[in-house]
Amino acid sequence: MGKCYNSTVINAPIEKVWDTIKNFHELPWGSAVVTSTKKVGNKQSNEVGAQRILNDAFHETLVSISNDEFTFSYRIDDGPGPVAKDTVLNYFGTVKLSPVTDSGETFIEWSSSFDSDNSNEVREFCNPIYAGLLDSLNAYLT
Repeated sequence: MGKCYNSTVINAPIEKVWDTIKNFHELPWGSAVVTSTKKVGNKQSNEVGAQRILNDAFHETLVSISNDEFTFSYRIDDGPGPVAKDTVLNYFGTVKLSPVTDSGETFIEWSSSFDSDNSNEVREFCNPIYAGLLDSLNAYLT
């Protein structure tokens, strides 16, 4: 099983960060990485089963969301290159926020797990995307 992991601290309260990222269909904060977002189906952005297509390439489904725990998980159903459905299985990503209580900041983790014969290739492809999304989120909020 392959894994990716990225994290950062954002100088904003957890509620503000969560309000910014919890909408599965809207990613204006990710404009450094996400060039287009298309909603697929009738599910709302906070409903399990909501679907989207990012950058006309990544087909994703929301599999869990918790406003109380400041976390959501999604599945990549298909995508380009190393995350295409015929090369990777069971790709699940999770975004989790935690408060940094002594400073009022937010610790955010973006992790994923997947099955692939090319785990290193998937990690090399995905880790820079997640790092870029976290950088973009930080710039958007601060």
